[in-house]
Amino acid sequence: MTELLLPAIVLLGSSVQWLTGMGFALVAVPALVLLLGPSDGVVLANCAAGTISVVGLAGGWRRVRPSAMVPLCAAAACTVPAGTWLTRRLSEPALMLVMGGLVTVAVGLVMRGARVPALRGRLGAVAAGAAGGLMNAAAGVGGPPVSLYAVNAGWTVREFVPNAMFYGAIVNALSVASSGLPHLSTARWISVAAAMTVGGVIGRGLAGRIPERRARLLVLLLALAGGITAVAKGLWGL
Repeated sequence: MTELLLPAIVLLGSSVQWLTGMGFALVAVPALVLLLGPSDGVVLANCAAGTISVVGLAGGWRRVRPSAMVPLCAAAACTVPAGTWLTRRLSEPALMLVMGGLVTVAVGLVMRGARVPALRGRLGAVAAGAAGGLMNAAAGVGGPPVSLYAVNAGWTVREFVPNAMFYGAIVNALSVASSGLPHLSTARWISVAAAMTVGGVIGRGLAGRIPERRARLLVLLLALAGGITAVAKGLWGL
């Protein structure tokens, strides 16, 4: 069953990431954690999301804003080790609770389009980057703080996507460097790579056909369901 579910989860997450500019981790992490365990599930999500970000950035790197991205990424680099430490110290049920809770709260804030005056300017970039780095290494979901920063900075979707890709490439690389690669067999790595490729083709093909608002809502609802499921499993295991 794992051999079938793993590529299916990665394919769905990859399609979503190409469709909306973000969302692989939100959609895939809860399911990957349930399937592979907290450590391997999170690091695999870091690997996949980082790879997609690097590929996606190739066509939009000129629209990256260094003034915002440098403090965001620098702050994330400082907190990634703390996130890695957290995953190695907590029991599996506790990690399920932490990850599911972070995903659920993050989705709720993004869905509400929360306005936080502190998430503006350079200090806001530092705060969002620090939160994103910690969450990315601990739970594989570093995008929501950056989304909230973008909302409070008044960025358009066109401005947000390449900057989110840049942040994703850097922070996921830092997270993988801190945590190490997931323990997967060669066959599973091949299936993951194939699923990412197919998911990218599907996501790019659907990008011009599905309204952005509807696609984003679908991503958030899937992520919310996954987060609640992870919380439930964590509570059951305590």
